[in-house]
Amino acid sequence: MHHINDRLINWASILEPGTQAQAEATASLPFIFPHVALMPDAHLGKGATVGSVIPTLGAIIPAAVGVDIGCGMAAVRTQYQRDELPADRAVLRVAIERAVPLSAGGYNTEVTATASRRVETLAKAAERTGFDPASYAGNWALQLGSLGSGNHFIEVTADETGAVWLFLHSGSRGVGNRIAAHHIKVAQAAMKRWWITLPDADLAYLVEGTDEFWTYIRELRWAQEFALANRDEMMDRVITCFGEWVGGGVEELERVQCHHNYTTQEQHFGKDVWLSRKGAIDASEGRPGLIPGSMGDASYVVVGKGNRLALNSSPHGAGRNYSRSAARKAFTHEQLRAAMAGIEYRDTDKFLDEIPQAYKPIDTVMADAADLVEVRHTLRQLINVKGD
Repeated sequence: MHHINDRLINWASILEPGTQAQAEATASLPFIFPHVALMPDAHLGKGATVGSVIPTLGAIIPAAVGVDIGCGMAAVRTQYQRDELPADRAVLRVAIERAVPLSAGGYNTEVTATASRRVETLAKAAERTGFDPASYAGNWALQLGSLGSGNHFIEVTADETGAVWLFLHSGSRGVGNRIAAHHIKVAQAAMKRWWITLPDADLAYLVEGTDEFWTYIRELRWAQEFALANRDEMMDRVITCFGEWVGGGVEELERVQCHHNYTTQEQHFGKDVWLSRKGAIDASEGRPGLIPGSMGDASYVVVGKGNRLALNSSPHGAGRNYSRSAARKAFTHEQLRAAMAGIEYRDTDKFLDEIPQAYKPIDTVMADAADLVEVRHTLRQLINVKGD
């Protein structure tokens, strides 16, 4: 950890100059208090850096939350041991791929029985909030229980004791993306009306007390609830597939859930702030969390240490070292196959931009995070499911 300046504290030992410059621009805004905390997995993002924790007074930056509102992780520890699993892992991978819609634009064809009660709860919450999610995405209910693409995944893993965990990563899908994009534009329009010049147009902010601010907060909170329900719905389907594969019921010994793209109200350094974690998780003292590695790498079940300077936060993953386009030019399908040796996955070069080498080494990220979290379990992949 080192102080880049009095408004920016950094935990990343691997930090590109452009990423640091982007974080410095965010930290220079007058309503930042007390400072921006840059996590070990920090890399360039839209407006604000991915892997940053941004506390604000009297204002909020929609792009500092990100366009996948509520994106995060869920993991369930089962009663099974690795050596109890059937040998043919492809059977389970294919079953999960059929049960959970994958890829950008991949949604359910109907609202399933398990999803219907969650859809009803979300619909009632939106009604109380005073907005119609169909105004953003007419098929939002069909999006519940779908994975998406990019670095979103579903995995079957085993920890250091051999215990089998089901693990997944996704967010608020298309409806959350459209909510975020709308409010980023609203904030940018406000900057033009008030003749406010920013170091980056995507740092446009909404002022607390305005109708635009509270409309964003209401819809943001709804999208965060959608993301949580989306992960729960997918996990239910994965548990069903897993139980059918092993030929027995699944006992849920532990479930961990955490957002890593969201805003909440917290108190830091004696003041109530709006805290935006963009690619960071809540690592308050004693709080369980999940930090995944890249495709093919280890992931971690952690517990927070409550580091005050880090604003009770920790990294959310490995963090990219290569952009997607650069990764596709730098690496080959054979290198991807080598990196995924021993892991059941859909063998295609469409995942080349997710190759582990395109990310920071997760061991380095976790070493950088040693004063932020304590590792409870190290998870190794057995099966990986992704959308292209």
